[in-house]
Amino acid sequence: MSFEFEVVATDGNARAGILHTPHGDIPTPVFAPVGTAATVKAVPPRDLEELNIGLVLANTYHLHLRPGDELVREMGGLHSFMGWNGPLLTDSGGFQVFSLGEINRIDDEGVTFRSHLDGSAKRLTPARSMEIQQNLGADIIMAFDQCPNPSDRDEAQAANERTHRWLRRCREAHPDDNQQALFGIVQGGVFPDLRQASARFVTETDLKGYAIGGLAVGETKPEMYLTLDETIPCLPQERPRYLMGVGEPDDLVEGIGRGVDIFDCVIPTRLARHGAAFTHDGRINLRNAKFKADETAIDAALNNYASRFSRAYLRHLIVAKELLAYYLISLHNIDFLARHVESMRRAIIAGKFREYAVKFLPRYLRLDLTTE
Repeated sequence: MSFEFEVVATDGNARAGILHTPHGDIPTPVFAPVGTAATVKAVPPRDLEELNIGLVLANTYHLHLRPGDELVREMGGLHSFMGWNGPLLTDSGGFQVFSLGEINRIDDEGVTFRSHLDGSAKRLTPARSMEIQQNLGADIIMAFDQCPNPSDRDEAQAANERTHRWLRRCREAHPDDNQQALFGIVQGGVFPDLRQASARFVTETDLKGYAIGGLAVGETKPEMYLTLDETIPCLPQERPRYLMGVGEPDDLVEGIGRGVDIFDCVIPTRLARHGAAFTHDGRINLRNAKFKADETAIDAALNNYASRFSRAYLRHLIVAKELLAYYLISLHNIDFLARHVESMRRAIIAGKFREYAVKFLPRYLRLDLTTE
């Protein structure tokens, strides 16, 4: 009973639910900040708890390379190691192997690659990914998959076939979901027939949840939304749906409106390191000179610790390269996304999701002041 999922309300395709885990209940929809190396960059677990963050993601590839998954296991597992008592999710390492590692060989058994840290030779297979994630001890773990170029049909087809074979091996290596829930991943690029075929195959395996991978990796937003339209109806109503690596405020609205339950993304902390912040009137770049004497908070609608400081002060910290800037803006951005998703959950329960979306999207999208 540790990983039961229940839908408590629906509004169109949008839904509000609860995912029960050994480390607490996750109200859905939920946005998970990314703690790549067992830390959400610049933000301590204490502050994540105060923000009522329901789920944090950590990265299998990075933690396997440093400090090592065996060490994390010896230190009591990832929860104990990073001081986070809430639910944790680890990805499979597949995306990072293909995007960061120098790949020597991909075969039906796995991937041989070189570490981006020291160039040492490494081998990652479905069984090894399961072993690493079991050592880390997250509540939700992901099947090992291949993330292809979303616009290359031949590559997407081959990646589908390999991902499906690897899912069987992950299930064999992790047959018991009692302590850790295994999620499968649907691939297929931006090709509806490949996505639907992948969804059918992956959902034939009885898993605690199903993810949509291989999006937000270079395709256009309309392509991503169309892919979701073609994929989500193929996923079971009674299981949580996880859209991997997506976290832009408008994408959260579009994803939730189509029935997605779980999201993760590095964007709130990555933008913060460049001085960019989310507001209800669009993204702003606090480096801009126009904020030099701006006495207002980043966004008056929020009431987190960063809200007590003016845009002028935050700009000063950024220009002075003070580390406090990264902490405060990261805190704000995470809170913005968490409150945004929480507001959508309340709207779904009240039967007012479309009203929220129609109000939020035009205001947010009409203004984007960030200069990347």
